Amino acid sequence: MSSVRIPENYKSLLGLYDTQKAIGLIKTIFQEKLCLALHLKRVTAPLFVLHGSGLNDDLNGVERPVAFDVPCLDGQAEIVHSLAKWKRYALYKYGFRPGQGLVTDMNAVRRDEELDNLHSIYVDQWDWERVITARQRTTAFLQDTVRDIVDAVCATSDELRWKFPALKKVHLTREVTFITTQELEDLYPDLTPKERENAFAKEHGTTCIQQIGGKLRSGKPHDGRAPDYDDWTLNCDILFWHKPLGCALELSSMGIRVDADAMRRQLAEAGCPQRAELPFHKMLLDGTLPLTMGGGIGQSRLCMLLLGKVHVGEVQVSLWDDETVNACHEAGVELL
Repeated sequence: MSSVRIPENYKSLLGLYDTQKAIGLIKTIFQEKLCLALHLKRVTAPLFVLHGSGLNDDLNGVERPVAFDVPCLDGQAEIVHSLAKWKRYALYKYGFRPGQGLVTDMNAVRRDEELDNLHSIYVDQWDWERVITARQRTTAFLQDTVRDIVDAVCATSDELRWKFPALKKVHLTREVTFITTQELEDLYPDLTPKERENAFAKEHGTTCIQQIGGKLRSGKPHDGRAPDYDDWTLNCDILFWHKPLGCALELSSMGIRVDADAMRRQLAEAGCPQRAELPFHKMLLDGTLPLTMGGGIGQSRLCMLLLGKVHVGEVQVSLWDDETVNACHEAGVELL
C-alpha cells in the first residue's frame, strides 16, 4: 500500500507536453553544470553486479536486491541499489587522479520501497564520485562541495524559469544552512528524525544535514547508512523546502567515503566485521582504492522540485497501486 497525499487545489504548472520537454532540459542542463562544478566526466555504469562481490550497496541493511541467476556464469546477479562502491572501484580502474571524477546515470529497482509522493520502486539518479586527497577529508571541503551542487541546482532552475514563465512561481533558497544530526536532535528532542528535518527546512529553506549513520546521544541513529561507503562523520543529505507538498525534499545523499580506519570502525559498530573479507573491502583496506567523495542526486526528485510537482509519478514512469492511481485521478494529477 502507498501513502499518497495531494494538496487541496493543486494544479500542475505545466501541461503534459511541456512537462516532458522540461524533464529533458533539466537532465541535460543540470548534468552539464554539475560536471563543470565538480570536474566530472560521464561514464557508463552497470545495471547489475555479481552477488558476493561486495560492490552492491545494501542501503540500510534490510532492503532485498532484485536478483536473478545467470546460467552461463554459474552465479547470481543483483540489480544495483546504488553505485557507491562501484564508482570508487571505477576511479581506480580508469586511473583518475585527485581533482578528477566521474558521473553516470544510475537506474535501480528497490522492491521494498514504501510508496508515497516522493518514493517509487524505480530509482533514477546521477551517481558521481571524485578522487580527493587525505587533506581534503574535512567538513569544510564537504560543505564547499555541497554549495557547488546547490549552485548547479539553482542555476538550472534559473534557466528553466526563463524557458517556461509559469515556473517563476518556483522559488529556491540558494544559501545553504548546515546542521549536524546531533544538533538537530538537541533542537527538536520530541520530534522524529523526519519531523526534525521538516521543521528545520521549513524555517531555513535549503539545508544540509551532516553526520548521518552513527548513534546519537538518544541511542538511535538519525537515519540508516551502510557502514562501508560513507564516513559517518563526514557525510550529509541535501534538503530543499518543497512548498507544494509542505515538506523537506531530500535531493542528495553524499559524503566523503570511508578510509581504512573509518571502515574498520564502522563495520565493528554495525556488527558486520566479516565484510572486510569481501574483494572490494580488501582493496580498500590495503590501500589499493583511492580516497574519494561522492553521492547520488535524484533525477526525478530534481524534476519534481524544479517543476513544482507533488508526486514523483508526474515526472517518471513506474508502477502504482490502485489507491495512488485513484487519488491522483480524482485530483487531476496526471501520472506518466
